[in-house]
Amino acid sequence: MTAPRTTTSRRIFGRLSLPERNFLAEALRTETVGGVLLLVAAVVALIWANVPALHGSYESVSHYHFGPAALGLDLSVAHWAADGLLAVFFFVAGIELKRELVAGDLKDPRAAALPVVAALCGMAVPALVYTLTTLTGGGAFDGWAVPTATDIAFALAVLAVIGTSLPSALRAFLLTLAVVDDLFAILIIAVFFTSTIDFLALGGAALGLLVFWLLLRKNVRGWYVYVPLALVIWGLMYNSGVHATIAGVAMGLMLRCTTREGEEHSPGERIEHLVRPLSAGLAVPLFALFSAGVTLSGGALGDVFAKPETLGVVLGLVVGKTVGIFGGTWLTARFTRASLSEDLAWADVFAVAALAGIGFTVSLLIGELAFEGDALMTDEVKASVLLGSLIAAGFATVLLKLRNARYRRMWEAEERDDDLDGVPDVYEEDDPAYHLRMAEIHDGKAAEHRRRAEELARGNDDADDYANGDGHAHRNASAPAEGEEAAGTTAGEAAGRPGKGKTRATGLPK
Repeated sequence: MTAPRTTTSRRIFGRLSLPERNFLAEALRTETVGGVLLLVAAVVALIWANVPALHGSYESVSHYHFGPAALGLDLSVAHWAADGLLAVFFFVAGIELKRELVAGDLKDPRAAALPVVAALCGMAVPALVYTLTTLTGGGAFDGWAVPTATDIAFALAVLAVIGTSLPSALRAFLLTLAVVDDLFAILIIAVFFTSTIDFLALGGAALGLLVFWLLLRKNVRGWYVYVPLALVIWGLMYNSGVHATIAGVAMGLMLRCTTREGEEHSPGERIEHLVRPLSAGLAVPLFALFSAGVTLSGGALGDVFAKPETLGVVLGLVVGKTVGIFGGTWLTARFTRASLSEDLAWADVFAVAALAGIGFTVSLLIGELAFEGDALMTDEVKASVLLGSLIAAGFATVLLKLRNARYRRMWEAEERDDDLDGVPDVYEEDDPAYHLRMAEIHDGKAAEHRRRAEELARGNDDADDYANGDGHAHRNASAPAEGEEAAGTTAGEAAGRPGKGKTRATGLPK
């Protein structure tokens, strides 16, 4: 008789390892602050561009040109923000991707399957939704890639604003999903939005990247070496016709993200720690400031639902992203025989999938590239990105709020540190030293409770003695005995105190 075949079930969205949790907390903290700044920048851009008295100045600043024309870099402010500042954003994305591949969740093929499949489905389904919408309405297919991107900073800003304590496993999934999403967005930009190529400039950029890699291999240090070299690489990449942000991600992928003996952090982690605030706090908000400033009106917003291109973007972000990511996650769990963490429900995954429908930074960039030369359609697509992201944010907020109380309990359990050693207790349950520390803490508390109980017992005994007469004699000893009251009263009256039958003013009989 053949023995029954057994399968090993594993949990998805289970507890993270402690190093991964600490890294995630630091990364998300910076991204959340950056996301709030991104929201502020977007609001400022919309006000600046839509207030009639300010609209002219917004256009003047956005289209103001500066830079060395001899090097082909005489660009507008908006162009510098899109091609220059976003290179910093993609540099950080490259480091994140490299770290995930060598030390994070993507290192293990089994663990990597979930975010990779979810991200791929979360890009393919929105593109399909856009294509079907434009095919039905007779629109242009150029914007198929616009709704494929997820903006992690914007999503985290929404979480910060609505105050949900999303469990770390779901936050990690959202971050890893966004990293994979960024990788494929970079490939889309490089493959589909490169029209003409200057091979001489591209060869120069490749040579610069080779020098960059060799310097890293030789452990050469010093920002004064790498920053000028990075600027040269970026300039050559821009002039080659390939989008300049590709230079950023290429340099990020070259950094070493594994630790060696004597190192607490890898070079990639150290540089990411330094550059991430610059990316999240300056580069991305400035890009949003000069990219999100589209003119909005009742008619313009109505046109979003009237034109197949803009409607396709909205449906791609709201419907395509949600269905794609949730469907990809469910299929991965179904065919790998993985089970959902017992603390979560599929409704939680659906809410996170809806949250991933917030596509802002990269979606705006792809919108500019897809409809380059058509200013009206570019602005309308940007408006659809803003509206679609807003709808997705509102939908996800409602879903997350329904489960927020449970998320808060889970978050508090993850953060609990009763022994005050800086490590959450859930990570020390298998450590004997932790239980000895807790026993000592509880012994101290027990001794304090015993001392308080003894004090209260003594206090109660004194009260009982007082009520039963031990205190009665003491009280009577200080009170006048029977027959002494008149003498005491007479003495008091003799001293001029008001007495019985006397006037209060003089003490004399009435």
